[in-house]
Amino acid sequence: MGHGPLRALDERIDRALVGEGPAGLTEVLADLGNLQVALPVLAAAVGLALYRRRRVPAAAVAVAMALVPALVAPLKELTDRPGPLTPETGYFPSGHAATAMVAYAGAALLVGRRAMPAAVLLTVATGVGLVLRGYHWPLDVLGSWSLCGVLLAGAVLVSSRDGRRSGAGTPSRRTGPG
Repeated sequence: MGHGPLRALDERIDRALVGEGPAGLTEVLADLGNLQVALPVLAAAVGLALYRRRRVPAAAVAVAMALVPALVAPLKELTDRPGPLTPETGYFPSGHAATAMVAYAGAALLVGRRAMPAAVLLTVATGVGLVLRGYHWPLDVLGSWSLCGVLLAGAVLVSSRDGRRSGAGTPSRRTGPG
């Protein structure tokens, strides 16, 4: 993680990309992963899900978001990876990329799957901003996305099992003429 072929690849990509793009725009993109930006989006979606009486999916996504710092912080300690612009350590995985993915994709899962392209766009934009600003190595972002994909898959699994138990999503069957 800290040395070797993946670090060398990260460094090559970093040298080619850091500082590219308009500074103001790349800063805004990186900021999409801030808690102050991403959590209100998720909170609004959780509120809508609760209003729609979709308590289990709302709880599953909220738990996934709560697990982000619980998983990211120990991994940062364990890997002790330096950042691209500093010898300080604790950059893998990216907490901002993780926050963005769970908040935006989780919100899309709760609001409606038609919102998923916007969630993917916001998540990717955050990762691009973090790399272009030099705040994270590309592998920091990809590692976060991998971790959060598992968290979101768990939330979907829990939600789908609840729907099957309650009969939601089961097509109605007619037993005779209408």
